[in-house]
Amino acid sequence: MLLDLSRFRGDTDRLDRRYDAAAFALAGEEFRLVAPVTFVADVHKDARKVRLVGRVATTLECDCGRCLEPFTVPVDASFDLMFLPVETYVGALAGEVQEDDLGVTYYRDETIDLGGLMREQFFLTVPMKPLCRSDCQGLCPVCGVNRNRETCACRAEWVDPRLEPLRKLKG
Repeated sequence: MLLDLSRFRGDTDRLDRRYDAAAFALAGEEFRLVAPVTFVADVHKDARKVRLVGRVATTLECDCGRCLEPFTVPVDASFDLMFLPVETYVGALAGEVQEDDLGVTYYRDETIDLGGLMREQFFLTVPMKPLCRSDCQGLCPVCGVNRNRETCACRAEWVDPRLEPLRKLKG
């Protein structure tokens, strides 16, 4: 999934690619790819400066943070990234980081890793607290049943142990 920049000679070129979900090594991550990834971008090359403007679309599968059931998250992320040769980064280390430098990424050997770019978009799409639905009731803390599908008669009575001496005084 490397983009060879030496092939691009004109001002703007169009990339339209489709990758199988198995092409991404996401073992151990908090999500899984369940659909092919569509990558569409315009490549603007000006001397050694490269700008990619486009979209990544696919479907991710996450586990709910409350009930642990899998659910899908659609990804349709747009990006606008500036790439400079890594040699310019080494020269920029002497100065202070400016606000314009924050949106810049660096490439090496006339190649850009599109796989890394797409993985970054996946991570930005995954919610911080993944929930299958906003009113998810989660698992029963006593018996472990999924409260979205079944009801249980358990009473979860938790008493703060710091308040136990006060309860003894009352009784």
